[in-house]
Amino acid sequence: MVDYRKMFDLKGKRAVVIGGGGGIGGAIAEGFAAVGARVAIVGRRLEKLQKQAEKIKTNIGAHVECFSADCSKEESVAKLYEDVCAVFGGVDILVNSQGVNKKFSALEHPVDEWDEMFAANVRSVMLTCKYFARGMKERKYGRIINVSSIGAVRSKQSDISVCYSSTKGAVNAYSLNLAAGLAEFGITVNCIGPIMTETEMMKPIFEKNPELLTGTIARVPAGRVCKPEDCAAIAIFFATDAAEFITGQILYPDGGLSILQ
Repeated sequence: MVDYRKMFDLKGKRAVVIGGGGGIGGAIAEGFAAVGARVAIVGRRLEKLQKQAEKIKTNIGAHVECFSADCSKEESVAKLYEDVCAVFGGVDILVNSQGVNKKFSALEHPVDEWDEMFAANVRSVMLTCKYFARGMKERKYGRIINVSSIGAVRSKQSDISVCYSSTKGAVNAYSLNLAAGLAEFGITVNCIGPIMTETEMMKPIFEKNPELLTGTIARVPAGRVCKPEDCAAIAIFFATDAAEFITGQILYPDGGLSILQ
């Protein structure tokens, strides 16, 4: 008999959330902790991580570990992996929710800014997967969840997000190929591709530009933007044994936007 309750249980699993100090990453970290996982959050700014960890402790009473690292640099990721394993003994779940979004016109995009965004949004994903998946391969078990964007598959009339969309398209392609290569070792690799998300960072932007929010809502069949908890719920599912036969998939919490022609 199938124990469905166990299939959706993350008790004792060890999860690392890169970008766990951000809105989406922070929600995923809190969601994991709420369902019993041991959680570590990673980012460049330790103070921001500690603030998020305190928020999680206040909300659900769970302790979250904090690690500072620049995941666009290989030596930093190598040290991070060692430090996390020293505390957790290994990692079962890796979430990549890091990244930056600087907007420039396609015809005026500075090369250094282009390279910086690819380093933060793509190279960092490759490096964390490179190191953390090694341990997963040895144990024949792992869950990798990369946060992409609907911008990877939908364009706009404006070209100011061409680099960001390109980085997320690269994350999608990388994830699909990684999924194919790691499936035989019991490792799944999936993506979450949200639309514009109502994080704490975005709220003041919406307040200053209400037409940005109303314009987005008008295009979404479900009539709202994404919330961080929408992404967290998907991440929890991808991380559980209920999703052990699901890999190489990109799930869009978008209220139906991606199905429109």
